[in-house]
Amino acid sequence: MALVEIRHQRPDDIVAREHLLDLCFGEARRLKTSERLREGRLPAEGLAFTAERRGRVVGTVRLWHVEAGPRRPALLLGPLAVDPECRGLGLGGLLMRHALAQAGALGHGGVLLVGDAPYYARFGFTQGPVAGLSMPGPFERERFLGLDLRPGSLDGARGIVRAMGAWGEETAPLPVFGDAGAASRRRVA
Repeated sequence: MALVEIRHQRPDDIVAREHLLDLCFGEARRLKTSERLREGRLPAEGLAFTAERRGRVVGTVRLWHVEAGPRRPALLLGPLAVDPECRGLGLGGLLMRHALAQAGALGHGGVLLVGDAPYYARFGFTQGPVAGLSMPGPFERERFLGLDLRPGSLDGARGIVRAMGAWGEETAPLPVFGDAGAASRRRVA
């Protein structure tokens, strides 16, 4: 794989990132319970990452503050997306390892996500840590997973996952190009 840079997300990544998420997950992604928890909030500080290859946004992952039951801080990971042209090259794994290492280095304890259990198992995610938790809307129980970055962080977690963290909106200027996809193909300064 040609050189890929994993870096902190910048404001000028937003249009390209949203296009990539639509490409990977479609418009229905906005209806998912995980997305509802993220809506209107900013990612956890220092935990929004972009993968760039040849000046193009080809991957993204972000982590968000949540409460895993009453008074139990955790992070919600997602969405993780990789440009279809780069799938199978290990970029998703690179993004995951980078994001989890950074979250651990910043002192976070537990991480939750809703995703493909066999894929996320390679990073240590299982159903065990979230057995006593529920999402605040429809979700597939078998895809609801957790990981302790610090041993015992999610032990005994019970209740409904709640959104936490800073309110805010990401905004970016519209691309100068004729279509939203152009933003993902443009050279990022």
